[in-house]
Amino acid sequence: MNPNGIEEIISTLYEMIQDAKGIPFSSEKCSIERDKALDLLDELSNQLPGELKQAKTIVESRSEVINSAKREAESILKQAQQQARSMVSQEAIYAEAQNQANDMIKSAQDKIRDLKQVTNDYVDDHLRRTEEEIANALAEVRESRAKFRSLVNPQSKGSSPIIEEI
Repeated sequence: MNPNGIEEIISTLYEMIQDAKGIPFSSEKCSIERDKALDLLDELSNQLPGELKQAKTIVESRSEVINSAKREAESILKQAQQQARSMVSQEAIYAEAQNQANDMIKSAQDKIRDLKQVTNDYVDDHLRRTEEEIANALAEVRESRAKFRSLVNPQSKGSSPIIEEI
């Protein structure tokens, strides 16, 4: 069995537990294949780093977008400064060039601010969703593990021999 995603692994674990044969004299206890359950948990454990890597990639792409915006702003600023220098010969033309340069600088700063906000919102949303999925998966794994442990190591004195064999 080679499940594709965390949700599928968790779904398979749920199905395995739901479809498990009941233990005689117990409505809440069942018997499952230990190796199969452990294999699924190993697969789940192996896939979680991939989810974390995806979140890291999103953060890195955010940095790349910000750096690109900074380079673009610096380029615009340099162009504005060069344009302003070329117009120094006449005072009226120079004043106009200075105003255009300032407008370009302000426009570049506004664009950087907007890009940072959009990027931050995007990254935050993806990290939030990834965090929620990981938290849900972890909670489900812990719950399944607790149920599994209760099957393997029952606390009651009258435990069934079938459970002890597992």
